[in-house]
Amino acid sequence: MDDKNLELVHLLRAVTVEFGLRQAEFAAANGMHATDVRALICLLDATRAAEPATAGLLGSRLGLNSAGTTAVIDRLERLGHVTRTRDPEDRRRVLLSVTPEAIRLGQDFFGPAIAELAGVSESLTPAERDAVRRFLTTARAAFSGA
Repeated sequence: MDDKNLELVHLLRAVTVEFGLRQAEFAAANGMHATDVRALICLLDATRAAEPATAGLLGSRLGLNSAGTTAVIDRLERLGHVTRTRDPEDRRRVLLSVTPEAIRLGQDFFGPAIAELAGVSESLTPAERDAVRRFLTTARAAFSGA
C-alpha cells in the first residue's frame, strides 16, 4: 500500500489517540478510570440505539468479565454517574442509566469538540457524509473483528 491509501488510516489513528487523551483528561478531572468513561459512552450509545442497557451488554461491549463489569458499575454508581433500576417488564433484569449530572459533565467537557464536528458534518454534501460514514463503519468493523 502506498502512503496515499494509508493517509485516512493514519488520520483515524491520530484522532483515536487524541480522543483517548481527552478521555483520560476527563476521567482524571472527574475521579474516574478510563474504563469508566468508555462504560458511560457504551451506556449512552445503548440509550441512543433504544437497547436495554444491562450489565451483560456493558461487559460484552467493554470486554470485561462479570466481576470487572460489576466493579465499573459500582464505581460509577458511587460517583453518581449511573443508576440501576429494575426493568418494569422483567423484574429479574436490572437496567443501567447515565444520570443527568454525568451527561452534563460530558457535555461541558466534550461539547465544544462535538459542536465543531457537527458543524463540519452540516457543511458536507449527502454523498460526502455517506463516504465518511462508510469509511468509519468499515474501520469500526475492521477493529471489532466483525
